[in-house]
Amino acid sequence: MSTTLTVKGQVTIPKPIRDAMGLTPGTAVDFAVNRDGEVVIHKARSDKGKAAKTTPDRFEAARGKADVAWRTDELMALLRH
Repeated sequence: MSTTLTVKGQVTIPKPIRDAMGLTPGTAVDFAVNRDGEVVIHKARSDKGKAAKTTPDRFEAARGKADVAWRTDELMALLRH
């Protein structure tokens, strides 16, 4: 998998990699270069060896909570009145 470096030196970590590592918005990461010159990325660790605490995403807390059984056309008809 490849990605492109921006003029600011930023890259996007591909979604399959983020998913495999459990990286979510706000997750701190560490970079290192191994003996072979390869860049390695790890979730950042706190002093106690636990994953670094991140600020909870206010939208993530609400994700998947809606239990409205309306279909789109029914909702749009309701909003148009």
